[in-house]
Amino acid sequence: QVQLVESGGGLVQAGGSLRLSCAASGRTFSNYAMGWFRQAPGKEREFVARITWTGSSILYARSVEGRFTISRDYAKKTVFLQMNSLKPDDTAVYYCAAGRGGTTEWQYDYWGQGTQVTVSS
Repeated sequence: QVQLVESGGGLVQAGGSLRLSCAASGRTFSNYAMGWFRQAPGKEREFVARITWTGSSILYARSVEGRFTISRDYAKKTVFLQMNSLKPDDTAVYYCAAGRGGTTEWQYDYWGQGTQVTVSS
C-alpha cells in the first residue's frame, strides 16, 4: 500500500513558479513509477509527467515540456513537480499517482487527494 499527499499548490501570476510535492508513505515507494496528472474545471484528467522507479526515464506532456520538471527523492519518499513559466491554462487540480508508469490513469494504482494550482493572467 502507498498513500500519497500532495502539497505546494496555490495562486500565482502568469510567468511565475510553483513547486508541488507528493509525500508517500509505505515501504515500497521505490518500486513504483510516479506520475503527475491534472484536471481543469470541465475537463478530463490529463497526464502531465512521470518518472520511473529508477529515475532513469522521464516523460512530459507536450504542453509542459521545457517548463515543468519532475524529480524524486527516495530518502524522503517524495516526488516533486517544479513548474516554471506558468500560464493560465495550467490552472487545475494536480494529482500525483504511483503505479506502473505511463501516460494513462489506468496505469496507476494509488492517487493523492490533489492540490489546487491557479494561475492568474
